[in-house]
Amino acid sequence: MLEISHVSKIFNPGTITEKQALNDINLTLEDGDFVTIIGGNGAGKSTLLNLIAGVHSCDTGTIKLNGRDVTDMPEYKRAAFLGRVFQDPLTGTAANMEIEENLAMALRRGNTRTLKWGIKKEEKELYREKLAMLDLGLESRLTSKVGLLSGGQRQALTLLMATLKKPELLLLDEHTAALDPKTAAKVLELTEKFIAQDKLTAFMVTHNMKHAIQYGNRLIMMMKGNIIYDVRGEEKKNLKVEDLLAKFSAAGDLNDRVMLG
Repeated sequence: MLEISHVSKIFNPGTITEKQALNDINLTLEDGDFVTIIGGNGAGKSTLLNLIAGVHSCDTGTIKLNGRDVTDMPEYKRAAFLGRVFQDPLTGTAANMEIEENLAMALRRGNTRTLKWGIKKEEKELYREKLAMLDLGLESRLTSKVGLLSGGQRQALTLLMATLKKPELLLLDEHTAALDPKTAAKVLELTEKFIAQDKLTAFMVTHNMKHAIQYGNRLIMMMKGNIIYDVRGEEKKNLKVEDLLAKFSAAGDLNDRVMLG
């Protein structure tokens, strides 16, 4: 599904703020993998997702998705087959547009746009059905402006938009970090549900070690632009938070944010 070969990225090269964000990363994801990524500040987690999404370009290496070389493909073209949910609940939706209009944009992702943009009755029924799955009462608020929703409602809506038209790869960049614990648990529950029912391939960056262990079939730990631990299957299921803390400690990356997570 995803093949990352010898990918490196340096920010501000040749300056006093030069930062080696990724260092010769090699990684392959199989179809249906749900991978959690954990690491301290500056480990390279979000940079890796941004390179896959096309926000940044690689300095070296290649990125292939379903056999398609996307290394030099612009971000807007990759958006046709990638779904993404950001840390900030305000990022993934258009606040001044209605809920149904946001969903309509998501459903038309990757299609040629025309002047015939109206939302048909059948389409509204689809949106009601999908929104009902969120169990947040949004199915009766199709014409409400998204800016009126709470952060948790907006993040749940963003997740629905990212998966409404089945993406080849779903990127989740600390998508519950800005939410309160109860709302975060709800969004994670929906995340697992959507990934399972559509058999999605997904990357989930998190600072929460319990979440990294609990969700997905594979866990990757990063430090200073390198992958230092890659575990899956039964070995992952048997992991405990203490095991990850020991890995971080051994690698010298036991910072405050890791501990708080």
